[in-house]
Amino acid sequence: MSWPQEEMGSADFGDKRLNRRAHLALDQLWGKPTLSIPGACKGWAETMAAYRFFDNEKVTQEKVLLPHVKATWDRIRQHPVVLCLEDTTEVDYSTKKETKGLGPLTYQARQGLLLHPTLAVTPDRVPLGCLNAHFWARGPEFRGEERAQLWKMNIEEKESFRWIEGYRRLSDGASQAPRTQLIYIADRESDIYELFVEAQARQGAKAHLLIRALHDRKVLEGGKLWQEVEKAPVLGEVEFDVPKSDGEPSRHIVQTLQAARLKLKAPYRPDKKMPDVDVTVILAREKNPPAGTDPAEWMLLGTMPVETFEEAAEKLQWYLCRWQIEIFFRILKSGCQIQKLQLEHVDRLKPAIALYMIIAWRVLHLTMLGRKCPNLPCDVIFDAQEWKAVYMVTRHEEPPKQPPALNEMIEMVASFGGFLNRKGDGFPGPKTLWIGLQRIRDFTIALNAAAEVQSSRQKKRNKKL
Repeated sequence: MSWPQEEMGSADFGDKRLNRRAHLALDQLWGKPTLSIPGACKGWAETMAAYRFFDNEKVTQEKVLLPHVKATWDRIRQHPVVLCLEDTTEVDYSTKKETKGLGPLTYQARQGLLLHPTLAVTPDRVPLGCLNAHFWARGPEFRGEERAQLWKMNIEEKESFRWIEGYRRLSDGASQAPRTQLIYIADRESDIYELFVEAQARQGAKAHLLIRALHDRKVLEGGKLWQEVEKAPVLGEVEFDVPKSDGEPSRHIVQTLQAARLKLKAPYRPDKKMPDVDVTVILAREKNPPAGTDPAEWMLLGTMPVETFEEAAEKLQWYLCRWQIEIFFRILKSGCQIQKLQLEHVDRLKPAIALYMIIAWRVLHLTMLGRKCPNLPCDVIFDAQEWKAVYMVTRHEEPPKQPPALNEMIEMVASFGGFLNRKGDGFPGPKTLWIGLQRIRDFTIALNAAAEVQSSRQKKRNKKL
């Protein structure tokens, strides 16, 4: 059974034909993730079948993702700690004027959707899958600059409510993995006081918060966050290298870690009185930044107690895993080309994007699994036809009886996408891997066709004899 069949095995659209079509659609798009839907399908009949699938009112993004979500919870239960990363990304369809139901993005001329998923990963950064995805299109009245009156609105009326909804869904679903500690991780945009209130109200819940601070909030003792945590003793130092980016050279960073348990003073809200909340504050600050360079600094707010250097360093490493969701978005947009989808309405776009989300997860999963578990046999991921086809094409020899190691197979697949495997190249990245994965299907089809031709010739010879 192929992985698309396994992943979509519990799909239920209320129609067996739609269930089968979901398996087939995932399999087809997985084989050609960078191509359009017609390019990924074999001919006109399959293309029209795929479009009819997305056009069916029974096919929603929730039902497309549901079997993957169930499989994700199965994977989560195998780990003691799982990090649940949330973020929002814009899906730009400004050039798709014919698509109905879109809304403005950062300004009126840019039209599209906003996507807010939860990606579950291990502390080793191996992605386990998506737990949910919230899509929405803004109304035509949206004006990005008109924020002066936002403070008067109830939190439920604001777009920022999505962070609270995401945490609620995660907490409500935690019972599906009772032995796993779930950590809700998000960037500064999620620094919303109501989120901490929600977490405090759910004391004892299996989902803890760990987010990056945006606001220098008031502390009940009288000071502010940065001022108060700076009074805490330095627990120790962490060191790491930052690669070069945006014209900035790479550099070695040494950060000091401080931590404190503080009570935040509730801000004023015109609609209701808010309670004060307790948070754990971790400050990671660069010790001696180069002249003219801003120090690398993170202020993290969490609900877990932190008393030792090891606990503070662990939470910092967990937060840094948040970058995986940025890579996931890059695969989804640049690899799966979802912004080039040509569908007539957002109701058709959403289930198509949901299907590509499963593909993007799979690409990232393979990339990270090859790094963290390089010696696993490759048949835990690739079926026999796939790994044998790749082996014969790259090595020009008969495949071995025992499947190669997973990392060896991933390097061979990535070589079709331009990975050179030179000394110092490191591990293959998602881009070379997703290009290489497309070639596997072609190789498998070609080798199967060659085997059929050979078999047909042998049958003819046997008849003559």
